[in-house]
Amino acid sequence: MKKTRITLNPADPVSMNLGRVDLARVDATTEADVSRQAAADEAEAVLDTARYARRVRKRLGLSQAQFSARIDVPIDTIRNWEQGKRSPTGAAKSLLKILDKVPELALAALH
Repeated sequence: MKKTRITLNPADPVSMNLGRVDLARVDATTEADVSRQAAADEAEAVLDTARYARRVRKRLGLSQAQFSARIDVPIDTIRNWEQGKRSPTGAAKSLLKILDKVPELALAALH
């Protein structure tokens, strides 16, 4: 994403329009554009979740098989999470957050 720095000067009304919504661009946006961007956002979110699951496991220093055994989840599920084929939901998502924030306590509780 390109970042642009601008300086707003309240004394100069023209500068106050900088950085505002480009209404012409918004009007030119089609439903297909919106759908395409939504699909791209969803794909990125899936990849973020996959990277997060992998990062948590690697931080714990466990292989997929070891991680699977420690959290009592099938190894295929771990693989699917890390490959972005599936995303953890509900309790699994919460467990990953806990493992990420307080790994020692979480692993001790699971032992």
